[in-house]
Amino acid sequence: MKESIAKAIDKQTKAAQVNTADAGSYAAYIGLDVHKDTIAVAIALPGREEPVYRGEIAHEGRKVEKWLNRLSVEFDGQVLQFCYEAGPCGYGLYRRLVGAGHDCQVVAPSLIPRKAGERVKTDRRDALKLARLLRAGELTAVWVPDAEQEAMRDLTRARDDMKSQERKARQQLNAFVLRHGHHWPRGKKRWTQAHFNWLESIQFEQPWLQIVLQEYIDAVKAVTRRVTDLTEQLMQALPGWSLAPVVDALVALRGVDKLAATVLLAELGDISRFDSPKRLMAYLGLVPSEHSSGGRRRQGAITLTGNGHARRMLVECAWSYRFPARQTMHLKRKAKAAPERAKAIAWRAQKRLCGRYRQLTQAGKNVKLVCVAIARELVGFIWDIVRQEMPRLMAKSGSAAG
Repeated sequence: MKESIAKAIDKQTKAAQVNTADAGSYAAYIGLDVHKDTIAVAIALPGREEPVYRGEIAHEGRKVEKWLNRLSVEFDGQVLQFCYEAGPCGYGLYRRLVGAGHDCQVVAPSLIPRKAGERVKTDRRDALKLARLLRAGELTAVWVPDAEQEAMRDLTRARDDMKSQERKARQQLNAFVLRHGHHWPRGKKRWTQAHFNWLESIQFEQPWLQIVLQEYIDAVKAVTRRVTDLTEQLMQALPGWSLAPVVDALVALRGVDKLAATVLLAELGDISRFDSPKRLMAYLGLVPSEHSSGGRRRQGAITLTGNGHARRMLVECAWSYRFPARQTMHLKRKAKAAPERAKAIAWRAQKRLCGRYRQLTQAGKNVKLVCVAIARELVGFIWDIVRQEMPRLMAKSGSAAG
């Protein structure tokens, strides 16, 4: 199953397309085990000889430059292919290697083939394994964003982190108040000014409990301000983003606002790089897992591979299709800037997905499973809109550059 997922993702990523060159097109294949302080290096030459471990270098800009210059002299300036695992060190090393005129793959750690009997793991062995698998074409490369794309993605993820902290702070405050016999009336909206006034009016016999309550309230207000500030920064950065016109087109879809569309495109980039919506669904981990043998075919829960941020946002957007399909004033207002073709696709999506939700729930399916199924089909309509808009955006940027 893991190999089939790897093949599906491998066909979709731009970086994986580098692997289409023949085996003799690179002078050497270099596996890098990257850490914050050091980089373990192993080199595999074309052919069937075992890779050679070259030791460690310091993970510093100047040291890496000197090392690249030595490699260039050693291999007479020929193009080399590098690879390292995606991890906390980011894509700075990738951009440095590509900027030096070489090819590089950032590979998915979860999809690296592993032997069942391997029980020893060291930097040396990891570098040798990467070099060997890179030469054999057995690694799955991830899509690497450019600097602008990565900056927008970091901005959306920072807001998501603050939102998680806000949920945690609110839960802690609610739990504290409830432990001491106070609760907000059911049916009334929380986290309004009236709610905060009620919280601050609660009195305790012990003075230190009053301090605890106020600290919890201040924590909620502080993290809420951070969420608001980051949301404003996101909206200010959006007009200058190269994918802003695609965001306006995706907003035509029901359940997709500017924030959701920005998160999806920031996490996935140019979705039009996928050949079909099915491949995008597989990339996002929204397709069922499968364990089939002989004449028996068994499917299980979704695979949950790929980008979890985008998958969670899609499931949130899918909840809007539990209502009947309608062209409300709200939907018309938010889709005002979208092109007519995107609006037509959005209306087709409403008719399909709202009917699909009703059909599955009436069949007795669990509503959470139904929502995931709707999210999977919503991916197809998102892919369709992006495939329509990206050629126009590329043509416009090309004419502007000319």
